[in-house]
Amino acid sequence: LNQSFSLRCCRVPDRFPLSCAGATVEQFEEAKSRMSSLKQDPGNDVKLKIYALFKQSTLGPCTTPRPGMLDFINKAKWDAWKALGETPQEDARQQYCDLIGSLVSAEGGSVAAKPSGSASAQYETLLVTTEDKITTIKLNRPAKKNAITTVMYDEIVTALEQAGKDNSVLTVFTGAGDFYCSGNDLTNFTKIPDGGVELMAKQAGELLRKYVKAYIDFPKPLVAVVNGPAVGISVTALGLFDLVYATERATFHTPFSQLGQSAEGCSSYTFPKIMGNAKASEMLLFNKKLTAAQACDFGLVTEVFPDSSFNSEVWTRLKSYAALPPNSLALSKQLIRSTERERLHAVNDAEVELLVERWTSDECFTAIMNFFQSKAKL
Repeated sequence: LNQSFSLRCCRVPDRFPLSCAGATVEQFEEAKSRMSSLKQDPGNDVKLKIYALFKQSTLGPCTTPRPGMLDFINKAKWDAWKALGETPQEDARQQYCDLIGSLVSAEGGSVAAKPSGSASAQYETLLVTTEDKITTIKLNRPAKKNAITTVMYDEIVTALEQAGKDNSVLTVFTGAGDFYCSGNDLTNFTKIPDGGVELMAKQAGELLRKYVKAYIDFPKPLVAVVNGPAVGISVTALGLFDLVYATERATFHTPFSQLGQSAEGCSSYTFPKIMGNAKASEMLLFNKKLTAAQACDFGLVTEVFPDSSFNSEVWTRLKSYAALPPNSLALSKQLIRSTERERLHAVNDAEVELLVERWTSDECFTAIMNFFQSKAKL
């Protein structure tokens, strides 16, 4: 597929509309030209997504006949386009621009800001913008399924601190590409400092403690827009959000025992509170992966939306929320959180203490090595 699939898509039709929601024609054309500047191969899945979004943006939903079963390349491209269903062209154009922008930014390039928004800072692993009184923190490692590195942990804490002080009303978390977040980048555990595994575990524990604390103490309404599969810390932290909106194709997985680890993100407290002990144990102890519908039934997700209309429905709703009186929202959230803030900090401390012990154990080391070996065999 790598040899046969080109990043250069077909020419834009002459009857291309003059503007699109959130992204102008100039930005769409700019995204096309930026695509050719990519130095790294983003992988077949991402390239198929780019192709599909381009076709959906310029031609609308797929109506062409399905290629033959043996025409593997064109069948893969057709499947990717068809999977977008009835996604409106304007939504596809914005997603196309966002995806190309995230890939360029991940390689260290500059990305043009949205015309009505403002970039709050330059980050290596995030796209942070403020628009319509909403600060959006987008995890921006799409080629790595937004796996969280130590750098990303620090940047998210910084982004949350800035969002808590800016003039936005809401703060939104989402992911670039097809994944919300695949959890910890396990290469974090392969970088052993001079002080050995014990020092690595201690430093990782303090970073995690600071990271979770940033969610516990965040002063404004916090919304997760789960645009795809979520794993590990990206799932456990959802118990600290005020709203969680998910596309129907999202999944929620916390494979801690599989990796010889234990729960974090205050999930040992929030999950039983949200979904009951039995369902929480099924996730946190026995690696149960939930569909979006199941997560909604259990109370972890606020609402699930069709993938084809996910962005348009969610952002229309969020923009209406951002028009509400900001002080009322912030003070009401702080009142709700004040009843259990101390408990959450205590849970965070206990979880980190256990995880530091786990990270230095032979059991955890063996489980992680087995994971890497199984990946190498694929």
